[in-house]
Amino acid sequence: LFCNRVVCVGGDGSVSEVAHGLLLKAQIDAGKDTDYITTPVRAPVPLGVIPAGTTNTLAHTLYGIKHAVTATLHIVMGHIQPVDVCTFSTPSKLLRFGFSAMFGFGARTLALAEKHRWMPSNQRKDFAFIKTLADLKPEECELSFLPLQIPQEVSHENDRNILLYLGSKDQWHKIQGHFLNVSIMAIPCLCSMAPRGLAPNTRLNNGSMALIVVQNTSRTEFVKHLKRYASVKNQFNFPFVETYTVQEVKVQPSLKSGLDAKENTYLNAASAEGNYPWNIDGDLMEEASEVHIRVHPQLINLYG
Repeated sequence: LFCNRVVCVGGDGSVSEVAHGLLLKAQIDAGKDTDYITTPVRAPVPLGVIPAGTTNTLAHTLYGIKHAVTATLHIVMGHIQPVDVCTFSTPSKLLRFGFSAMFGFGARTLALAEKHRWMPSNQRKDFAFIKTLADLKPEECELSFLPLQIPQEVSHENDRNILLYLGSKDQWHKIQGHFLNVSIMAIPCLCSMAPRGLAPNTRLNNGSMALIVVQNTSRTEFVKHLKRYASVKNQFNFPFVETYTVQEVKVQPSLKSGLDAKENTYLNAASAEGNYPWNIDGDLMEEASEVHIRVHPQLINLYG
């Protein structure tokens, strides 16, 4: 059976699952060890995205608009562009392929919404957002990241470019502390709630990820930061927000001990015991150990 394209009609979670399936099959066909993939092979067929979800950040980023007819025209006309993809792994196995992730507030909001699937979609998301904001708590963890190595032309000798890499090769940086939210995004993630994008400083295929770290702060200041996403103002222009352009990130949560009853109730409502929730492309993933995220340039072709 030969297939020269795949089209997904759905939201971010559905599109991410299909992309993961295409990429995982490509690794299996190439004879790769799917438990540990450092250099994955590209997906052999392009993926089309027709938005039919709630947020549709991937479709909005690809087409500049959340419009099914526009998406269909791009697919019919064969407009293709390569897109960066991340791998999410523990020290022992590959968890999945994806485009973006949130740890902390964004993940806990999703985890709480998933506990109320009986509610209408928009209602449960609003409820989870307000509830998580009311119970706002930071995550204690260690972040390790490898800054992007940027080749820069500095001179010419015999028509050969000499490249200078900004930052030392393989020099990991570490931050330890309490964080309200950590976002790792390989694409800008445009949506109606963030017209400039959740990560406006990255691109679809520039071989990097945006690491956005929100340090612990008051609820009032955090709400000001969130409101900036819907405006033209810089949402990162706060003393408690740090941004980095990176190639790899490791997130190591600190084990919680000595929690009071209220905190234990809150944690158990959001995730399974011992696990921490992750929001990966709008899908809930729960993991107890360190998660290692790598960006892989132009790993899949998408219509757009």
